[in-house]
Amino acid sequence: MIQETIEAKLHQAFQPEHLQVLNESYMHNVPAGSESHFKVVIVSPSFDGRRLIERHRAVNQVLADELAGQVHALSIHTYTPEQWQQDFQAPESPMCHGGSHENN
Repeated sequence: MIQETIEAKLHQAFQPEHLQVLNESYMHNVPAGSESHFKVVIVSPSFDGRRLIERHRAVNQVLADELAGQVHALSIHTYTPEQWQQDFQAPESPMCHGGSHENN
């Protein structure tokens, strides 16, 4: 499964204190069971002192093979542990045209 591969690669690269990899493909106009749209919420001390664009580039680099293949979209939410203590959750993803609120 692509989701498991993403989780493993992010754990190895960032040793996160918190990691969520959510398959949001059901929210898009794709066949049931697709693994094409993901949301990543990652909290890691390795993000300390790094600008948001640097954090996102680092995640994209780790997942370059997946992004070049079956993953069509990746929503990335990166936090330092201190930021996560203040926010405790990433923003909700919007529905896309043709998507469904129900998990298929």
